Amino acid sequence: MLRVAVVGSLLGLVTATLIPLQWLSVALRLPTRRMIPIVYHRIVCALIGLRIHVVGSKINKHPLLVTANHSSWLDIPVISAMTPAVFVAKQEIASWPLFGLLAKLQRSVFVDRTRRHKTADVNAEIAQRLAEGDPVILFGEGTASDGNRILPFRSALIGAARDALANAEHTGQVFIQPLSLAYTRLQGVPMGRQFRPVTAWHGGVRLGPHFIEVLRQGGIDVTASWGEPIAYDGEIDRKAVAKELETSVRRLTVAALRGSPAQAG
Repeated sequence: MLRVAVVGSLLGLVTATLIPLQWLSVALRLPTRRMIPIVYHRIVCALIGLRIHVVGSKINKHPLLVTANHSSWLDIPVISAMTPAVFVAKQEIASWPLFGLLAKLQRSVFVDRTRRHKTADVNAEIAQRLAEGDPVILFGEGTASDGNRILPFRSALIGAARDALANAEHTGQVFIQPLSLAYTRLQGVPMGRQFRPVTAWHGGVRLGPHFIEVLRQGGIDVTASWGEPIAYDGEIDRKAVAKELETSVRRLTVAALRGSPAQAG
């Protein structure tokens, strides 16, 4: 438990130091509002012992939606350590202690799935983030998996992208790029299905105990594979787009879990 205490204390110190700086950056709309989360999450990954292996690259075109698979709260620091990112998250996260504050400071867009009449407001907020040049991160499955498989991607999320595009006057298309996250090794040893619960946080797994277990273990390798982007103009059938993104993420994830990361395409 010594490792948990030391790493937890350092995480608390870094978080307490950077929260006021990020709050000020967001309030004043300073350029640092995009860079501080990257620095913060790189420190978080280093302290946890999370090693990121990147395959391919994020395109340098905007507006950009990134559609990723989702199996853990670790996905947030992994993605945020690689690129400036604005997440689309479920509404209840906004009320979580500390994590809700961190999500707000990263300018997340919160979606209340029980209040569909608010969809236009959410899409307008997504459009605003896109207009400002921020990559917006969508978790295509709409929930967290067990890390061993990819769940079907929800076409409704692509519908949200279409509606956001309609509200964006600055462009006629949005680039959608698939991103695969695969947790592959634990302390240098291939993880396999039996050890995937160390990283996977889904279903009824409690956050507190899971967080402590991750700190206790350390030495986690994750492969982040960028796929081929789609130029989306709102005319392509959203179910077809969701299926294409799902297929790309599944292929990249399977390759990473087998130890032979695939190339984008």
